[in-house]
Amino acid sequence: MFLNETQSMKNPFWMYLVGSFIIIVFSIIGQLPLSFAISGQNLIAAGGDPILALRNLNKNIQLLLLLIPSVVGFLGLILVVYKLHEKSLKSVSTTRKNFDWQRMFFAFFLWSFITVLILIGDYFFNPSDYQWNFKLLPFIFLFIISITLIPIQASFEEFIFRGYLLHGFISFFKRPWLSLVMTSVIFGCLHFSNPEVEKIGYSILIYYIGTGFFLGILTIIDKGIELALGFHIANNLLISLLLTSSWTAFQTESIFLDISEPSNGFEIIFPLLVLYPLFLFIVSKKYKLSNWKNKLLNS
Repeated sequence: MFLNETQSMKNPFWMYLVGSFIIIVFSIIGQLPLSFAISGQNLIAAGGDPILALRNLNKNIQLLLLLIPSVVGFLGLILVVYKLHEKSLKSVSTTRKNFDWQRMFFAFFLWSFITVLILIGDYFFNPSDYQWNFKLLPFIFLFIISITLIPIQASFEEFIFRGYLLHGFISFFKRPWLSLVMTSVIFGCLHFSNPEVEKIGYSILIYYIGTGFFLGILTIIDKGIELALGFHIANNLLISLLLTSSWTAFQTESIFLDISEPSNGFEIIFPLLVLYPLFLFIVSKKYKLSNWKNKLLNS
């Protein structure tokens, strides 16, 4: 996969540990506006509950504060890649000569189409699960925040997990599949504090880790993050703009509100066993992706 890059003398494993620490520090700095917003009188009014203090804020402000750490963290990633490793972002994102924007947009529109199709079908059979939530002015501000910052937030996560950390673990393990396991588990466990876990239970972590595996496999077999990035941006944008609920991490002024009670069965199994394989099948046919076993198991 990206092994030729990671074998460079400028990419020993210890550098990825140092780089990860720097990126974490930048992300923590990015959380300062959020910490300030939910402290003081706001925290007292919420009875000392920081989550409730956050939920008491305007929903667009909530989203903005939750996205800022990714923006600042991305700046840290850029600094680490360019200054510590003396590489370019392309070196941790794709093996192609240039970043393939066409691939990214294809994945974006493909996952958007699949998601909207599923949503329409579910609305047809279960209309009572949805509540019309559209309010013009709040939605305009939501749209501006979402299209500006969510691509950065999704890019930060993809460049970190399917780019930078995947490189780092490959430099240590020398095997893509071990690197895939590590990055997927870390990606899933970072969602441990999401409100979805409290609402649905720890079984939702299977979905997060499985999504990490899906995006990692996509990256390794395609030798770049473009398809994974397009998927990730589409997924997060649709959650923000089209459909949210009272128990998800993103609380937005979306068009619809999901008022159904979540379960830890169908919502987890259906994407992992049906939708993700379908997505992989379509992009594999379009881009003639082959030799999966060798790419995943060998150096």
